[in-house]
Amino acid sequence: MKTRITELLGTRYPIVQGGMQNVGYADLAAAVSNAGALGIITALTQPTPEDLEREIRRCREMTDQPFGVNLTILPTIKPVPYEEYARVACEAGIKVVETAGRNPEPFMLLFKEYGVHVVHKCTSVRHALKAESIGVAAVSVDGFECAGHPGEDDIPNLVLLPAAAAKLKIPMLASGGIGTGAQMAACLALGADGINMGTRFMATKEAPIHDNIKQAIVAASELDTALIFRPLRNTARVHKNAVAVKVREIEQEAGKDLDFEMIRDMVAGTRGKVALSEGDVDYGIWTSGMVQGLIHSIPSCEALVQEIIADCQKVIRERLSPLV
Repeated sequence: MKTRITELLGTRYPIVQGGMQNVGYADLAAAVSNAGALGIITALTQPTPEDLEREIRRCREMTDQPFGVNLTILPTIKPVPYEEYARVACEAGIKVVETAGRNPEPFMLLFKEYGVHVVHKCTSVRHALKAESIGVAAVSVDGFECAGHPGEDDIPNLVLLPAAAAKLKIPMLASGGIGTGAQMAACLALGADGINMGTRFMATKEAPIHDNIKQAIVAASELDTALIFRPLRNTARVHKNAVAVKVREIEQEAGKDLDFEMIRDMVAGTRGKVALSEGDVDYGIWTSGMVQGLIHSIPSCEALVQEIIADCQKVIRERLSPLV
């Protein structure tokens, strides 16, 4: 399956694994890349830039296929050496970097120097156009259905994707709420050149998280996510567990008087990491998208990618072509 995305990324299929905090390790990235998609190592999951360099080397020991690095640029309490992480990825020979969060413009000269293709994740048309204007190679347009941070516009992909496609000249990935071949066919019909999946790759055999988390995703419906941090205008979609429900209660009670300190300990990233690694579903906050309602199995990455591609082609061939 050839699109502008496969040509840009050097993959067999136009599928990209989301850069997920505490999930995007070499184990998953290599398995996704070996399946013909693009695996992604999450830079900030690694404690230091030196650790990222070692993780990149570890991934290369498991795959000879292209893989990328995610660099999410967000305001933090403790300063993060973003430029050092970016430089490590460049000097390690990474050719695809997925950026997210803040504008990646401060790093574009570095990426250009090393011939890196930047794919920037955007939650609005205006942000996608801004990314295009600073020279990114492609954008990943993230609809309101997504796990993690969907922005504050609340526009789902059925509207957001064609709105972005109508104005962009560069390739576009559809991201957020995608986990089936039929959805992939729909995204291509709406103007995307490929898809980005996060939650769906969490529920695979190679995902380096506890089986309890994978089983929770399979058992959940599309209703079992929660939007937190809305009063702080930093909305995040997470799995609706006991912690998320309690955070929502505190937010609703505090209203405009909400202070992050009221919920800081409950939403600490360290607690979420423990939940993912040790399997206590209710120990901390962890992200999962509405697509969990469409996830009913835990296949290998190879089997998942083959299933999605086959189903996508089948939908186009058997459901759509006869209509023309």
